[in-house]
Amino acid sequence: MRIILQRVSSAHVDVCGVTVGQIGSGLLALVGITHTDTSVQTAWMSEKLLSIRLFPDTEGKMNLSLNDIGGGLLIVSQFTLYADTSKGTRPSFIDAAKPEHAEPLFQELVQMVQERAATSSSSINIAKGVFGAMMDVHLINDGPVTIILETR
Repeated sequence: MRIILQRVSSAHVDVCGVTVGQIGSGLLALVGITHTDTSVQTAWMSEKLLSIRLFPDTEGKMNLSLNDIGGGLLIVSQFTLYADTSKGTRPSFIDAAKPEHAEPLFQELVQMVQERAATSSSSINIAKGVFGAMMDVHLINDGPVTIILETR
């Protein structure tokens, strides 16, 4: 599993001109899933998404997590994170999991994050895009801070 994680001032995702997920300050997670991913990867990522320390403390150091500050988490599926561009000029997506494998894991990731967020002392708004849809993702990158998370 591969996630591009961006700290944002705000973000929303639209499908056919309709906003389907929206957050204020928080994190945007673009999620790619490969063939070998299982529930082990979704569990690890769900914990990491809520606990990674990307927000500034009173001294300006990235020392606070979503669990610490509340905020939002917008989760969007993005199979193109597994593009192979090593040959030619057209990307190959052979390493991206097929939808029948990827969608249940994407939904499981969202559910695990929602369950973990519900037990947090902070109020965390969890939103998501629509798996497999053509989406317009809007964001204001804060920092900018962009991190790549990857399971092996």
